[in-house]
This record gives sequence, structure tokens and C-alpha cells, in this order.
Amino acid sequence: MDSWLQYYNRQTTLQEQVLYAHFGARVQVESPKILIDHFRQLFIEGIGYSNAQVWVALEKIVFSDFAEREFKFILNRSCYILINQWLNQPKLQGAIPRLIGLFESAPTTPARARTTQRLRDLVAGFTQSEQYRALRQLAQVLSQKSEEKNSPEAKPLVTLIPRYPCLYEHCLLTNDSTDEQRQQVRLMRDKAQGKFEVNLSKYITYQQLPRHSQSGKNPTLLSNEQLNFAIKQFTGKVDGSNTYRDLAEQFRTYSRWTPSYRTFKKEFYEYLTASIDIKYSSGQFSQRLYQQLQNTLPQNDSQKLSDVLLLGTCRKLLNFLVVESPQQPTHYIFGDLTSNLGITPTVGVLLKIVLLCNQVKSYLEQRFAILFNHYEGCAKDKVYWLVESLENLNVAFSTNLGSVHVF
Repeated sequence: MDSWLQYYNRQTTLQEQVLYAHFGARVQVESPKILIDHFRQLFIEGIGYSNAQVWVALEKIVFSDFAEREFKFILNRSCYILINQWLNQPKLQGAIPRLIGLFESAPTTPARARTTQRLRDLVAGFTQSEQYRALRQLAQVLSQKSEEKNSPEAKPLVTLIPRYPCLYEHCLLTNDSTDEQRQQVRLMRDKAQGKFEVNLSKYITYQQLPRHSQSGKNPTLLSNEQLNFAIKQFTGKVDGSNTYRDLAEQFRTYSRWTPSYRTFKKEFYEYLTASIDIKYSSGQFSQRLYQQLQNTLPQNDSQKLSDVLLLGTCRKLLNFLVVESPQQPTHYIFGDLTSNLGITPTVGVLLKIVLLCNQVKSYLEQRFAILFNHYEGCAKDKVYWLVESLENLNVAFSTNLGSVHVF
């Protein structure tokens, strides 16, 4: 059984309750500085904690038969008891990166006791978990150290996560996240997305004014030329007569009368490749895309198209075009598309899928989160294709699914 399911399904022990109640009470009355010091003493040093009852409870937890697989959830929940309280108070949010930063510091004294060594081993294991990765990315978002265009190119990709609210739910949350955490992350996402859309709208407005007018600041990491091309691509008439939204609406209406799922897949192929450069669409990619669609859910070929079939088809197609899973992070097709077709047209193809089936938007975001997590430690100049893809995705979503309108 999955370790999360085991943790979720078992009853919380008395020792866990003591630990959670301790931090729940102290966060109401003590300053972040004092709490962070206590947190460090308990979990990082693991020596001489001031509250003997809490120390005894933690000792029993670390030597329990479930500690190896479930301590990461217990420590993550302990962190979030403090984080959730501080998130609700803007003046205290700066303490959250400091709390999370504790796990990057080493204990100041050697571990002489068996309990201390066991605790430190479990904390070291926590720093290799998905829970800790999500905490680190939350710290980046709250630090607001989003890199500017003139920042060092050797900075790791993870420092850019504040720029990409479409990744927040998939990078900052894990399967053990509470409803409160999910709501907080959605609020952060909406705030960041709204800010980007306001800035993009200002940029577009200034671009439409006479040349002598003040220029609006480019809110992306793209050059002005790249951004203008992306705006034109995602909002203009890609076939000379219709925008991406027009084409999606027309194809959605037309598909209601398609006689079978088999026929729909052939027409879906035509819909996707209609705006692709003929030199590229007539090559190997075209054949692979056609074959991929023909091999998708073939047991349903004689049925009429349904919402369930459309959603399943689009999900499988995004696996094929972007990336399948964290366990299989290969992305040959996406790399080939961005290199040969170009990043903006590639994002345009993905946008066509989302506009046809809005329910798949979150799934596409999740595909990009897989790539982001896979490359988070790489210098951003080494994965600029991904940075540029995410910048284009921001523009595509804002101009087609957000509040940015181009006239």
C-alpha cells in the first residue's frame, strides 16, 4: 500500500497529537523568531528540547514501526501548523522561507544519543521527499525573488517559480496537503495570475499607442519581439480568418455531428495540424501524431464522441506531446516540436487542445510541472527552452482563458 494511504487510513497516535497540539498552541502566542528557534532545537539539533513531554512523544514517533515511511508526513504537517497561521498574516509571511531554510542547515553538535541520530536520519530522509520539494518551492514563491532579465543565467530554474502561477497547485501541493493549504495556494495563484494579466494588459495597451507614447514594461522574460509574436499568434487570425478560439468553437460544434469516434480522431488530427508549418507537418511528426491518435482508445472507435472520450483523448495526447509522468520524464516529442516548429507555435498546438476541452487545462499545467520539477536544479540558461515555453504558456492562457483582451 502507498505510504500516504497508510498514513491517511491509520488513526493519529497520541504522540502525534501531542506534537501537533504543542505547535498549534505556541503559534498562537509566540513570535516567528522564537518558534523557528524551538523548531530548530527540536527537529534539527534534536538535543535538549525545553518541553520534556514533546521530546518523549517525538522519541516514540521516531522509533515507531511506521516512522521510516510516514515521518515525512508528520514533519510536513508540523511545518504547516506554523505556515498556515503565518500565511494568514502578511507581515509574518517572511518567516516561512526562514522556517523552511532550517532544513538546509546542519546541526551544530554531533549526535551522541541514539534518539538524536535516528531523528537526524529521518529529517535527512525528509529533505529527499516530495513534501520538502514542495516546501522549498513555496519558499521561493513567498520570497518573491523572481529573476529579472539581467539576473545571473546560472541561477537555478526553481528561482523562477513565482513567475508561473499555472504551476502552483502542482508544485506547491502534495497528496497530504490539507484543504486549508490548497485554498491558500489557490489564493496565491489567483493573485499572481491577476498581477501578470494586469501588467500584460498595460503592455498591450501601450503597444497600440503612437510610437512616441510611453512604452509599457514587458512583464515576461521574452524579448519584446518574441512577446509581440506570441500575442499575435495567440490572439490573431492564425489561418487568415479565425483565431484559435474561433477554430476551437467551430470544431467543437462540428464534432457534435461526427458519426463515430474513429472519424473524430481523423478530424482532430486535421484540426491540430492545420496551423503547423507544412514543412514540419508533412514529416515524421505528422505520421507519429496520426498514429498516436489512431491508437488512442481504439475499443471506442465505433461509438459516438462523448465528453469522457474527448477528455481521455486530450489527456493521452498531452502525455504524447509534452511528458507522460514523473516516473517517465522523457520528452522527445516536445523537444523536437520546440526545436523545429518553434516554441510559440508549439504552445499554440497545446492551446488548441485546451480550448477544445477546457477540463484538460489543469492536466496540461501538471505536464509542465513535471518538467519544471525534473529540471528545477538546472541553471536557467541550460533549460531556456522550458523557460520560454512557460512564458509563452502564461501569455496563451492570459489572452485566451484570462482577463486580457486584445482588440
